Amino acid sequence: MSWSVVIESPVSAPRLFRAAILDWHTLGPKLAPEIIASGTGESGDGGAGSVRQLNFTSVMPFSYVKERLDFVDHEKFECQSTIIEGGHLGTRLESASAHFKVEPTSAGGSIVTVTTNTKPLPGIEADEGVIAAAKGAIEKHFRAAEAYLLANPDAYV
Repeated sequence: MSWSVVIESPVSAPRLFRAAILDWHTLGPKLAPEIIASGTGESGDGGAGSVRQLNFTSVMPFSYVKERLDFVDHEKFECQSTIIEGGHLGTRLESASAHFKVEPTSAGGSIVTVTTNTKPLPGIEADEGVIAAAKGAIEKHFRAAEAYLLANPDAYV
């Protein structure tokens, strides 16, 4: 199953890519402490093959997600990650990955496209409520990074 979210932002593609995607395990707990308790870079240098973990508060239906960065393209502001542990993996999902692309706009902002691919475990049906909540969480994630970057014009330049 696949679904996408498209978000327009006044923030430039390079800054939004670095803050909201590459460094979210560090920035997320500062911007959304009610959801993200902590984040760590488990291994790697932030490029392909790196593993990072986000630990969540009790408002989430799971306590953590560990993901591997499958590829990172710093020039095209694009990356893909795969959940390797936590989240709904093993309880509702057999696999889950997300592709992030941040495209510059002519006005100096960006358009973010997040496409998620999941494979449910046998017998598990897609839950439209869970998908809607996930889309909302992605939107909030990028809006939090956007607000931070607009308030801090020297951050992630």
